[in-house]
Amino acid sequence: MNVKSVEKQEKSTVELVIEVGQEEFEAAVEKVYKKQRGKINVPGFRKGHAPRKVIEGMYGSGVFYEDAINEVYPEAYTAAIEQEKLDAVAWPKIEVLNAGKDGLTFKATVTVRPEVKLGEYKGLKAEKPEVTVTDEDIDNELKPYINRATRVVTVDREAKMGDTVVIDFEGFLNGEPFEGGKAEGHSLELGSGSFVPGFEDQLVGVKAGDEKDLDITFPEDYHADLAGKAVVFKVKVHEVKEKQLPEVDDEFAKDVSEFDTLDAFKKDLADKLKERREAQSQRDFENALIEQVKDNMEVDIPDAMVTFEAERMVSDMAQRIQAQGIPFEQYLAMTGMTLDAVREQAKVSALERVRLDLALNAVVAAEGITVSDEDVENEYKSVAEQYHVTVEEAKEALPETDIRKELCARKARQMIIDTATVGKAPAKKKATKKKADEAEGEEKPKKTATKKTTKKKADETEAEEKTEE
Repeated sequence: MNVKSVEKQEKSTVELVIEVGQEEFEAAVEKVYKKQRGKINVPGFRKGHAPRKVIEGMYGSGVFYEDAINEVYPEAYTAAIEQEKLDAVAWPKIEVLNAGKDGLTFKATVTVRPEVKLGEYKGLKAEKPEVTVTDEDIDNELKPYINRATRVVTVDREAKMGDTVVIDFEGFLNGEPFEGGKAEGHSLELGSGSFVPGFEDQLVGVKAGDEKDLDITFPEDYHADLAGKAVVFKVKVHEVKEKQLPEVDDEFAKDVSEFDTLDAFKKDLADKLKERREAQSQRDFENALIEQVKDNMEVDIPDAMVTFEAERMVSDMAQRIQAQGIPFEQYLAMTGMTLDAVREQAKVSALERVRLDLALNAVVAAEGITVSDEDVENEYKSVAEQYHVTVEEAKEALPETDIRKELCARKARQMIIDTATVGKAPAKKKATKKKADEAEGEEKPKKTATKKTTKKKADETEAEEKTEE
């Protein structure tokens, strides 16, 4: 591999012209020939035994070139960006300039990490409201325990709101039953709003054994077959049930918790609620500081960088869904989404991820932040424990460079937080926000000049190089 030329372009791109020597390209052509000869029928030869020269004579001397290019250029591209110390942040665009007996020459247009001009990132201020817990808050915390201890018992009286009625029902449209309008032994809590409007209201006052016709008009926004239609539901009531709430006292506390008194139980609920709110308040404070760092920086974000991050997010999403046993294509059909629409939605979050990555890495560079080998080893142990794998398996899955980058970013984030104080945050810088908005609005995937198969190979190669932190 030889890098023939390196030329910086606009929007954080670098154009490389890369040469692969005659010997190396010939080896790739031979390798492709050996893979494919078994699939090629040549009269006069047993399948898979036709000499390469014969096949090239039939189909042209370049019959194996495209696959040979895909075989050889990813490694050459990777070696080139390592040699030139380029921090590639998106897929390259590949254009083949020459391929033949003299070897391969191709042009790679590489999107690199843009230059970031940091604004203020130390000594920042952000608001952090004081956390309080009221008696009403504690009562709300008690509600789930009360609900679990509540009994539902059958009563011999007319139903009222809040009661549960056990009913059979069937719906009729113009005297004919309609699909999905029938059930038996259905438990319905009156006032829950789980049925079509008007249904539950008309059951107030019924008793066990009653039969009643309910006149219902479906809403205009109901599904097409019944939207706006007047129907009759024939209902038979089997039971009326009411909720019997527990006495909220010391005995209740003993039944639902580890505490002997209601006061002790309430105090524990209050302490835990306060702890959760303080943790959330701290997270909000920290996020506000990091947002300021992002807003204070000046950077021209390449469109390709955001597009690449969005593609990676969609790929991760697809893997998570498929891990649950749902094919991603089926998920898209179920949600009424297209792959292009999912990608477009992902770009909003992708832009923020890119801005965060650029900001924290710029702080790492500005402060000369590093991590020790011991830090890296401890992180591998933590990952192994979290995902129930061995340390060796964690190392195989996560490159050390990614671990170091993540740990450095964490240190940068913590330094920003440690040097900050609580106070009124300054107004956002509109110019910086505008630049971010422009980057988001301009994102459009660019077409590669190479053939589709070559583009696919390039995507796979670059995706391996830029693994997610």
